[in-house]
Amino acid sequence: MVKEKLPPEPFGNLIRSDFWFRDGNIVILAGSAAFKVHRGQLERHSEVFSDLFSIPQPEEQELVDGCPCVVLQDCPSDVCYFLSALYDGLYFKKSRSSDFPAIAAVLRLSSKYLVEHLRQRCLARLDSDWPSTLTGWDIRERRSTDDNGRYVPRDHCAHPILVIELALDMNLPSILPAALYDLSRYGPSKIMTGTVSPTTAFERLISQLHGSPLPLEKPVRLSRDLLCRTLRGREATQRYMAGFIAKELHCRPPAENCLNRTEKDSPSRVCHESFYFIMLNILRSVGGIACGRDADPLYTLIQASEMLTRTDFSDGQRQCGLKLCQSCKADFAVAASKARQEVWTLLPEWFGFVEGDKQNSLLDLD
Repeated sequence: MVKEKLPPEPFGNLIRSDFWFRDGNIVILAGSAAFKVHRGQLERHSEVFSDLFSIPQPEEQELVDGCPCVVLQDCPSDVCYFLSALYDGLYFKKSRSSDFPAIAAVLRLSSKYLVEHLRQRCLARLDSDWPSTLTGWDIRERRSTDDNGRYVPRDHCAHPILVIELALDMNLPSILPAALYDLSRYGPSKIMTGTVSPTTAFERLISQLHGSPLPLEKPVRLSRDLLCRTLRGREATQRYMAGFIAKELHCRPPAENCLNRTEKDSPSRVCHESFYFIMLNILRSVGGIACGRDADPLYTLIQASEMLTRTDFSDGQRQCGLKLCQSCKADFAVAASKARQEVWTLLPEWFGFVEGDKQNSLLDLD
């Protein structure tokens, strides 16, 4: 649809959006944008608009393109995404981080104007990207790994700082632990640097209309309180792994029914050596050699469990698996699984949202 400036003052500086229907009967004004849409479409989906339009209007009122107008105190970009969702639906063929501006905008306005089906769709997508269960997190992590085995979470999920900002603004405490945990996996300098606001559809429209460059990227950083929470949480994840290594791997005794106990010279020697090998590999991960995953105990513990069944290790002559007996394998697999569940349960406490058995307000960050 061709976009053009509206005619003379007082609406001469407004810009027609993609939503300018010839048979529209109401004009929505938001900032510098104008949207000529259908009153019935708004009334059908939003009881707020239905109540608004039921209020008697003065006989003499200024018209825009022959239609009455309603001024919204919302940013034009949010209104553009909101109307797109009302008219065209809100569909995500594939999970992409570029979806986030639309999700955030539609969530804000569907909550404000009580369009429940759109609100629920946004919440479902956020819950998929920032789950409240360990099972959901594992699904999300598999989705963030491409066919070549590369871990590319930012291709699929927005930067966690943007999500944290939205969660605080919209009172969504359930997605905060996952978002803060995701952020804490960055190095401290990257956490402090923050990110930038993504370019919106409306900003691209303005750029095309005026032949001007896109606006400069706006930095988005954590508040001091949230920065402290994130870094303390990061420290807690590393302390937990140090404790796990000390308790479950360093000089770990073999299982009670270890099948290698009967060795004459050194009972259970091969099991001890295998646990030592697992410990060395975990230390490599915690030490940062595994790029970008040095504060990710959920991933590290999966790696430790996968070592039990891998057959691509080398003994100097050929590829082979660890020589752990089945009893010791099963014993350690249970310990690692319990540790992952414990990590997930402890996230709210590590990021300062729970103190002992007392839960603080997730949103009281002043």
